[in-house]
Amino acid sequence: MICVSLAEPTVELAKRSMFRAAERAEIVELRLDQLDHLPDAEGLASLLKDRPCPVIVTNRPVSLGGKHDQPDEVRLNTLQAAIELGADYVDVELEQVGKLQRRKASKIIVSYHNFDSTPPGLGNVFNEMAHPGADVVKVATMANSILDNLKMFEGLRHASVPCIGLCMGELGLMSRILGRKFGAMLTYAPMDPAKATAPGQVPLEDMIGLYNYRAVNSETQVYGVIGNPVAHSISPAIHNAAFRALGVNAVYVPFRVEGDVCNFIDACRGIPAQGYSITIPHKQAAMTALDEIEPICRKIGAVNTAVNRNGRLVGSNSDWTAAIGAIEAGLAGRGLAGKRVALVGAGGTARAIAFGLKAKGAVTCIYNRTPERARTLAEEVGCEWAALDALGPDLAAAVLANATSAGMYPDTDATSVPPSVLKPGMVVFDAVYNPVWTRLLCSAEEAGCTTVSGLEMFINQAVQQITTWTGREAPRELMEAVTREKLGVVE
Repeated sequence: MICVSLAEPTVELAKRSMFRAAERAEIVELRLDQLDHLPDAEGLASLLKDRPCPVIVTNRPVSLGGKHDQPDEVRLNTLQAAIELGADYVDVELEQVGKLQRRKASKIIVSYHNFDSTPPGLGNVFNEMAHPGADVVKVATMANSILDNLKMFEGLRHASVPCIGLCMGELGLMSRILGRKFGAMLTYAPMDPAKATAPGQVPLEDMIGLYNYRAVNSETQVYGVIGNPVAHSISPAIHNAAFRALGVNAVYVPFRVEGDVCNFIDACRGIPAQGYSITIPHKQAAMTALDEIEPICRKIGAVNTAVNRNGRLVGSNSDWTAAIGAIEAGLAGRGLAGKRVALVGAGGTARAIAFGLKAKGAVTCIYNRTPERARTLAEEVGCEWAALDALGPDLAAAVLANATSAGMYPDTDATSVPPSVLKPGMVVFDAVYNPVWTRLLCSAEEAGCTTVSGLEMFINQAVQQITTWTGREAPRELMEAVTREKLGVVE
């Protein structure tokens, strides 16, 4: 179930929000402790009378986020009154549960909060909280590492009672989406992100639409993007749309890994995760955590894709095939063999493209602001190199490819290539996709070049990942449409 937690200032606003929430969610939590004034008996009765869906009534002390410094006796009397009025659930702390009297069909959620950390052994915590007066056990802890989510999943797996388990904070997002897979009864989501009642809550519309939460079950396959940062990645929208279109029981989530990526990948073997996108800054380090790596990845020195094949994680790199495919499309089928290519950059993306160009028989020269890096990469690939300031009007190349971050949002006025280099008929590719029309591509368009945006590379690699993971043809048109929508690109 999805529970919308309401933190409204007045009873009237809470009632209105409850009816709105009932249109999209299965259950609502009324945070009485967030009202400007605690409701009297009449106000509480009006909240619970003719309610449109099941309701959890909560009245937290100040130490747990409540707004009112009220004695426990007063606070518990309010919860007891909710029970007498037939509230579906009341939520109370473990140390106070014995002070409530059960009535009618009302159920009691016994809750534990830790706003500092996620302790080990949560399975014991769940079971120790299974007080005789508890119908449901709730454990909410702060995630200080993405690995804390795995502690919560382990706790959920071993719980002997109906339970709610989640990690708070940005690093706990994984638990809010995947908790259902491990037996969590519900997750909390705000209708309005500005009115979230705990750090890290995923907005209701994202929980329903983006992550397809209601379809998550014990058989759901887990995929995700490993990186740091990943909060604004559009990959979840693209891949989850593809999984849904293909009818695959899978969910793709962002994994913000701050520390050792190998520890995370190894720890997730127990989920088990079925596949990953791997992005900055983990493309190189992740290689050592995988069981098998495609040979070209050794040359490139990086992976961006991993797939679970019968328990073995196999790494590949779709960056080079995605970029080369985009460039070849710009050449209108003429191929890269024998073509002179000016490749700008010597970082991870440039390495992938350089080895791809080598495989296609292109005659490549690598240009970089730091000449030593250009020379090192060129010697590995077996091609020419030069300092970036050697790019000038006399450049004789059929293709120019920018593999630097110059021009990426928010520094959209930057470019590594002077306009004098660009000539009519030249194919100009920019690996940057946000914005789609970089300063380089705008200049290339004005110069009469054929332009290829990084959007094509981005879509190509996403399509290749879906095919790698599922063994099926990816819904490219849909994935492209979602990408363009998320980036605000107008045809």
